[in-house]
Amino acid sequence: MRWQPHDRRHDRCAHHLSALLADELRAAHRNRGHLHRGLHHTRRATAVIRFFESEEAQGLVEFALILPPLLLVLVFGVVELGTVLSDAMTMAAATREGARVASALVNGGGALGCSAGQSPNAATVDPNVVAAVERVLVGNGSRITISDVTQIRIAKSTLAGAETAGQINTWMYKNNGGPVIDGQQLDFAAPGTAPSPPAQWQACSRNNVAPAESAVITVEYTYRGRTPLRMLVPMFNQFTMTDHTVMAMNANR
Repeated sequence: MRWQPHDRRHDRCAHHLSALLADELRAAHRNRGHLHRGLHHTRRATAVIRFFESEEAQGLVEFALILPPLLLVLVFGVVELGTVLSDAMTMAAATREGARVASALVNGGGALGCSAGQSPNAATVDPNVVAAVERVLVGNGSRITISDVTQIRIAKSTLAGAETAGQINTWMYKNNGGPVIDGQQLDFAAPGTAPSPPAQWQACSRNNVAPAESAVITVEYTYRGRTPLRMLVPMFNQFTMTDHTVMAMNANR
């Protein structure tokens, strides 16, 4: 069967119309997809804007601003407290060593008493006690600044372990201003030598016969802050630390 010309033209028109409609439908679907994607992005942007305008977002931003300074304060605080603890332990070791030497030396040797011929080495007792304390304060691992050790005291102890009024020998800090012990000059002036007040508890009068007397060794130290925390917390700028140890005179000597 042969197609007449007008039939072929009619068939081609129908085919072309179908193809044209298909193209239009595909274009419409694409446009609708773009529209949905654009609407989705718009909704997401709107949600983000609403979040940052909410109280939760404001709280998050404030927390992010506050957290770094808080962490710095925490770190500085740990450093300061660690240093204070280290200095306190060094001071405790120093006073224990001083008390041990004072207990062992008592009056320096010889017959007890301050009369002629008694206690011939009494003058060496306190310098050796102070030398023992200073060796610990400036020893390896110590963080203590010796110039900030304001004084070392050697006193007769009460029954309660306190210093007996009027029975205290105070050694004030003075760079290379003390007596020479074992070839080293002490950094603390002997009582009666400026700036230290006169001695009140003579070594020759110390008794190790039962009931033996006890000596109390005290160290006073001015702690100075090592971190910027001292500018924020006045307590860490500087404060006085004190440690003391009480020990009975060696009753077997």
